[in-house]
Amino acid sequence: MQYPGRENRFSEPLIDDMPRLVDTLMSELPLTAGPFVLLGHSMGAAVAYETAQELRRRGLPGPDRLVACARQAPTAHRPGTVHHGDDEALVAELHRLGGTPPEVLADPYLRRAVLDVVRNDYRLAETYTARPAPPLDCPVSVFTGDADPECDAADAAGWSAVARTPAEVTVFPGNHFFLFPQRRAVVAALMSALALPTAAATAWPSTP
Repeated sequence: MQYPGRENRFSEPLIDDMPRLVDTLMSELPLTAGPFVLLGHSMGAAVAYETAQELRRRGLPGPDRLVACARQAPTAHRPGTVHHGDDEALVAELHRLGGTPPEVLADPYLRRAVLDVVRNDYRLAETYTARPAPPLDCPVSVFTGDADPECDAADAAGWSAVARTPAEVTVFPGNHFFLFPQRRAVVAALMSALALPTAAATAWPSTP
């Protein structure tokens, strides 16, 4: 799913509040489409977790599995101040994490658009605190990169605290944005976790 303010939803206002973002996404979930998985990367992992909890609060069917990528568990939230920094501080943070092409940051228009989204996302992530909630009923898989400064293997294992069974951790080569260069391995790991044939794991999903 695409968040407001990005790509094909660029004209919509950004949302920097977790409950409001989850409520917006809840109205768009295809709840009658059968079994489904919630997968989120970085801040999106927290969004996926909160969406799973909100489905339960509303008495709706939950995901067959939650897949959290490149983020520590909600119970290990680390408040931060990146969203208070100036543009140069945000650029330095993007360089630290890797994954943002230099030519994007060199173009004034693209840089402005990217930094507005990044600041919004950091504001949401750094001010988010998970509400007390029962463990998730579904299994939890955690994918992270071996050079991710934000989520190492120990951080990934911390997702066991929000699940009824131990989180299944897979570490891939790469930094915070390992998903893209490792996309085939990631899809294969996801198919394996879902007990689906991995022979079909040759393509990256074409929609958000």
